[in-house]
Amino acid sequence: MAEAYIVEAVRTAGGRRNGKLAGWHPANMAAETLNAVVDRCGIDPGAVEDVILGCVTQAGEQAFAFGRNAVLASRLPGSVPAVTIDRQCGSSQQAVQFAAQAVMSGTQDVVIAAGAESMTRVPMFSNISLHQKEGIGIGPISDRIQKRFGVESFSQFEGAEMIAKKYGFDRLTLDRFALESHRRAAAATKSGAFRNEIVPLKIEEGQHTEDEGIRFDASLESIGSVKLLKEGGVVSAANASQICDGASAALVVSEKALKEHNLKPIARIVGLTVTAGDPVIMLEEPIYATRRALAKAGMKIGDIDLYEVNEAFAPVPLAWLQAIEADPAKLNVNGGAIALGHPLGASGTKLLSTLVHALRTRGKRYGLQTMCEGGGIANVTIVEALG
Repeated sequence: MAEAYIVEAVRTAGGRRNGKLAGWHPANMAAETLNAVVDRCGIDPGAVEDVILGCVTQAGEQAFAFGRNAVLASRLPGSVPAVTIDRQCGSSQQAVQFAAQAVMSGTQDVVIAAGAESMTRVPMFSNISLHQKEGIGIGPISDRIQKRFGVESFSQFEGAEMIAKKYGFDRLTLDRFALESHRRAAAATKSGAFRNEIVPLKIEEGQHTEDEGIRFDASLESIGSVKLLKEGGVVSAANASQICDGASAALVVSEKALKEHNLKPIARIVGLTVTAGDPVIMLEEPIYATRRALAKAGMKIGDIDLYEVNEAFAPVPLAWLQAIEADPAKLNVNGGAIALGHPLGASGTKLLSTLVHALRTRGKRYGLQTMCEGGGIANVTIVEALG
């Protein structure tokens, strides 16, 4: 089978809600990452055959062919097509997998996978509120779905509580995990670990190059003081991912393109998997997806040097660690979404960028990325660092 290679992977530093990136139109923010992957590898922008861009809340400034608008706001020529996809939190991870499949099939040789989300300018759930405002319909969960699963709606917050209960996690366990996320992210920032992956964005103060959500002075006491999301529960805003503005992108190419454009790859894609399971508990699916991905790749968890498991809620990576019997020291080594933020549609290529650069910096070989997604879906991407 033909191979798919990653030549460059970048992300913006995360911006807090109403923070430093609030002035950036999401199409412009996405455009900067498209420009960056092309500029950094020196390829002719006209050689890009497609842009696949993930975005969850496709409304307002992120509506109306958002991926195409990102291209039009960039320095790529107007001849480059684009498409916007929604696989919830895994949207841009799926973009990478679609790009890799295009390259591996031989139908395309140079594709950019990307993602963007301004959760400040296009608030979460704003794309499903039409029926509430106008009295039109009942919303996205139809009567058939409600009858089949015995619920009026699916809630990730409830799913997080269900996982915590199933795996026996109390609040203190979740808060300790959250604290470690901030500590690792702070240490990575101070050491310059993110330097190679971050695309600077101009802001009033100069350039935005540091993730805004990291609490450098975080303590167990401060995290524990945050109100629970549900009375009697264990999940709080402090042990869940932060609302975040950001964009990310990766250039995925074939072996033919490497030779034709004299490109040096930084990683090879080893495995691509997506699975779906229970939409009610919803967030447990990365466990089953990981098992399938490792089996398909002929690998064991011990073969993987680093893992990025999205910290949508602390119970998710903790349950994954327990079920997979994975090494906590290899998980989210530079911190995760609890500290760095979760810009929804941008998180897939964001985590990929962090994973690939961390592998190369540490002289490691194999990395695995997964995340929980709305509807009980999960993607798993396995990569091999090169060079």
